[in-house]
Amino acid sequence: SLYPDGSKPVKIPDTPPTMVFKQMEQIAQFLKAAEDYGVVKTDMFQTVDLFEAKDMAAVQRTLMALGSLAVTKNDGNYHGDPNWFMKKAQEHKREFTESQLKEGKNVIGLQMGSNKGASQSGMSYGRPRQIIS
Repeated sequence: SLYPDGSKPVKIPDTPPTMVFKQMEQIAQFLKAAEDYGVVKTDMFQTVDLFEAKDMAAVQRTLMALGSLAVTKNDGNYHGDPNWFMKKAQEHKREFTESQLKEGKNVIGLQMGSNKGASQSGMSYGRPRQIIS
């Protein structure tokens, strides 16, 4: 349902297949379609993870990644509740002028060691170490 009409990557038969290799082929078609949609390889489960229920957490991670991608794309093909999935961060590119970059070189942040003349002289931290021989 994430693809527009006429470009469906997965064939859905009228009756569910009963042969094992056909069922596994459908899972493989789903994984290929998810990868083409933009889900990264590291978020994908393996066919046996679903078919033999070996790693259902991996299947869930794939579905969550696919849903997050669909909500983020916002291309009108996802018709579910967008609150089910997290929206991925979008790039917010910033352009600075040369004068703005030069102004930043004159700022001394507190992270750069400005401690207003404080020192550690005269500080003690409890009793000295007791060495017994």
